Amino acid sequence: MQFSISTGCFYDTRIHEDIPGDAVYVSDAQFQELSTGRNTGKQIVIQAGDLVLVDPAPFVQTREEEEARERMWRDQEVTRTAWLRERHRDEQDLQRETTLSAEQFVELLSYLQELRDWPQSDQFPVLEHRPVAPPWIADQSQ
Repeated sequence: MQFSISTGCFYDTRIHEDIPGDAVYVSDAQFQELSTGRNTGKQIVIQAGDLVLVDPAPFVQTREEEEARERMWRDQEVTRTAWLRERHRDEQDLQRETTLSAEQFVELLSYLQELRDWPQSDQFPVLEHRPVAPPWIADQSQ
């Protein structure tokens, strides 16, 4: 059995005809250890000429990627909650009793404004500082 760092694949010389030039031979015991380790999320790398298992490097987003992620979340939150505002206004226009209380409507409008203001915040795009929806929103249904 051989392993290629460039492809990240094992090659069985009895099956594979085209084996990358960087492939190195591994014993059956190494194959078992490396395969098991990779199946649990480890990466196979070469260190000091030997194949070893290491934890993968943590995923790091650029500032631009974090900001794009947060803008997408914000846009989804505005879309997800806008129907509540529309329903409330429709109920008012129809001169019906509103589903939301006046206080809830103010909380909803405040939350929507916080979402719009989120990208301009000094703490943007840190997840822990996202605007928090009023808890009663989760109890509403479309």
